[in-house]
Amino acid sequence: MSHAAIASPGWTMKVRRLDPSRAKTRKLSQLSRLVKRNQFATPVNPGGSIRQFIDSLPSVLAAKDLRALANDIARGNRAQRLFLLMMGAHPLKVGLGPLIAGLIRDRIVGALATNGAAIIHDFELAYAGRTSEDVGEGLETGDFGMAEETGAFLGRAAKLAASEGLGLGEVVGRELVRAKLKYREASVFATAYESGTPATVHVTIGGDIIHMHPAADGPSIGAATMADFHRLASVIAGLGGGVVVNLGSAVVMPEVFLKALNLARNLGAKVTGFTAADMDFIRQYRPRMNVVERPTAPSGRRIMLTGHHEIMFPLLIATVREQLARHRR
Repeated sequence: MSHAAIASPGWTMKVRRLDPSRAKTRKLSQLSRLVKRNQFATPVNPGGSIRQFIDSLPSVLAAKDLRALANDIARGNRAQRLFLLMMGAHPLKVGLGPLIAGLIRDRIVGALATNGAAIIHDFELAYAGRTSEDVGEGLETGDFGMAEETGAFLGRAAKLAASEGLGLGEVVGRELVRAKLKYREASVFATAYESGTPATVHVTIGGDIIHMHPAADGPSIGAATMADFHRLASVIAGLGGGVVVNLGSAVVMPEVFLKALNLARNLGAKVTGFTAADMDFIRQYRPRMNVVERPTAPSGRRIMLTGHHEIMFPLLIATVREQLARHRR
């Protein structure tokens, strides 16, 4: 059978030729223009200050959003509104622990919420001043994640938290302080405990290296992280008019935040009018939907800032501190 015999009759689109010479034009002054000269970047002279650099940024797109987020954090701080920082472990691995600890000490960050991996890197940095490992190399021999001190310390902390009816974040911070670890001044959990700042840890059992250790106790971990979920819901009940930033958690913290927010609202809290921002290397579905878009409808501000944590977050915080300093002058 030939090809022509089985072909469908179909149809042929008739294209009418347009005449571009008849296109209508308008004066430039009559048309909207979104970018103006007063929004342009300006040069920074060698030796210039961080304030001059911030002021030099163009007032468009991400630079404009970064200023807006910094302004909301600073304004909220002056009005005693909550700045909730949520994050994965990566910000600690790229050296932001001392910066975040400083924000907690200075009462800029009012609450901290992390995934389970954050307490691992926070402990190792406080204990040894070093963390992270070659996963591929350790996986070949079964040695990946099997540091004895890490599993023992955090396993004991989980058991203490469960036995005392406390959250994992609080007890990890307390035990870091009590152990007088050499580098504890850079620990975000030790700093949160010493300053009385809520710090919660939201564990996915089986997702962290310490769950492979002999000291791991599932019921204790579950009880401690459940207590932290309830504590986070209580924290979020006071988020109205404040700011929440999700720094690099693609799944765990966006999911936990959505449920904790819903629980707070279900119990009568009026959590509205807050700014929600996501900061990560790439834009992910859950942070966008569960932190930025759904929770802020219809009265909040939504911000997405994309870039490396070790550059973008220090830039944001430098801008916040400049805003706070200008207000004090």
